[in-house]
Amino acid sequence: MINSGIKKHSFLKWEWMLILMLILINIMNASLSPYYLNYFNISSAVMAFLDKAFMVFPMAFIMMMGDIDISVASTVALSSVIMGIAVQAGLPMPLAIVLCLGTATLCGWINGMIITRFKELSAAIVTISTMILYRGIAYIILEDQAASGFPEWFSFLGWESIGPIPFIVIVFTVFAVLFWLILHKTIWGRRILAIGQNNTASIYSGINVDKIRLMAFTSAGFMAGISSLFLTSKMASTRPNIAVGYELEVIAIVVLGGVSTSGGRGKIHNVIMAVFVIGLLKYGLGLINIHSQLLSIIIGILLILSTLLPNLGEDYLKKKKLRSNT
Repeated sequence: MINSGIKKHSFLKWEWMLILMLILINIMNASLSPYYLNYFNISSAVMAFLDKAFMVFPMAFIMMMGDIDISVASTVALSSVIMGIAVQAGLPMPLAIVLCLGTATLCGWINGMIITRFKELSAAIVTISTMILYRGIAYIILEDQAASGFPEWFSFLGWESIGPIPFIVIVFTVFAVLFWLILHKTIWGRRILAIGQNNTASIYSGINVDKIRLMAFTSAGFMAGISSLFLTSKMASTRPNIAVGYELEVIAIVVLGGVSTSGGRGKIHNVIMAVFVIGLLKYGLGLINIHSQLLSIIIGILLILSTLLPNLGEDYLKKKKLRSNT
């Protein structure tokens, strides 16, 4: 009965809050700067912030199961460094790309194997450890040096367009549709949510929880490799310190997208909207030279609201239902 009441009050759904945020951010940015609505500027901004957005999809899956992966940024760095030294050693660029994706996928698989084999260890502890390990390996390989020498065509990934649409937007859209279909239209997606709602019940109902968790963490590694390709393409070089802080931004986007930090709840389209809420907010305020620390404060406030408002809405409806019953 309470759930039906929540459905009737659709304004309390978080997706409507995200839509409202997008509208307000665009109105605010357009009023603050005459350059905001320039198509070239917007497309450049989208290309700038979408490289990390590939990681939000598997991160959403992982957090829907009640886990977390803090190692994704270090995976980006290590896979990029491996690709860079491979190119410098004379390996053809297509094979270096395969090596990059393979390294990233292996990093995710290692996370998943440790987490599923040693259940007494939390995902947070494991991935903090591998975060340090993966970036440490990257520093051992390159130290404080940079690897470059990528072919000119490689920059197409990060900065070029097909017609009026940036290539990175096309790839992001393909993955967005894929992950949306997996979560919302397949049994695998329903099992992800079931694991987050009750892990023990999922095991007793016959769901192979370990297999699904392993696949989720492995996909997180693979998508970190995709992010690594686009980020390295934009920089035309790589260093061990690239993507520092990306893991926090990715987690922030997923939380802002309404994914429950305790698991069992979330929607991919909300996470996609959260990508653009944070990305366009940074772009618009950057046009008027707002200090980066103020941006962090604003994003922090949005995260607090994203966790408070849905719970306050549910509490309000529960109290209202109890009053009507009495």
